[in-house]
Amino acid sequence: MSEFVSLPLALAAEQFAKLPGVGIKTAQRLAYYVLNLPENEVKAFAENIVKARQSVRLCVCCQNFTERETCEICADENRKREQICVVESPKDVSAFERAGGYDGLYHVLHGLLSPMDGIGAEDIKIKELIARLGNVKEVIMATNPTVEGEATAMYIGRIIKPMGIKVTRLAYGLPAGSALEFADDVTLVKAFENRNEI
Repeated sequence: MSEFVSLPLALAAEQFAKLPGVGIKTAQRLAYYVLNLPENEVKAFAENIVKARQSVRLCVCCQNFTERETCEICADENRKREQICVVESPKDVSAFERAGGYDGLYHVLHGLLSPMDGIGAEDIKIKELIARLGNVKEVIMATNPTVEGEATAMYIGRIIKPMGIKVTRLAYGLPAGSALEFADDVTLVKAFENRNEI
């Protein structure tokens, strides 16, 4: 930032720049915006972020974000328990739930295998997935269609298939290299309907 900008403003902009997809110019605009708010609104903004971070935990079953020990989806008796959809992050669960058309359970990996970035199988929630496969008949790999997403799907598929569990992959109606959260609802539903066995 420019040497003419006050240090607190520069520090606020640095914090905003740590958010994904926020460049330095957007971070500066956000910092200016927040510093122009009344102090009580800034306090409420900061307190709500801290409260969210303190109250949200991982579901003991699926690893999705929840305020309780078990999330609403895992607690729902009407969900198909023999089907688990494996996704990279909690925002992917939100995308599928918004689209509708899937009534099974989920498992959130919280990342993808990426040896280049030093992320191995022990760094994501694979062992938690394996531990819950008792009565499961199908695991749907719904990782993004990227190199890391494909590698993760194949790795997990190789572990699960010898257990006699059907492993499928979402059909490609999803553009390669894109993120599930940006796909429209119809595309997500069609990808589920036309999934392929791995």
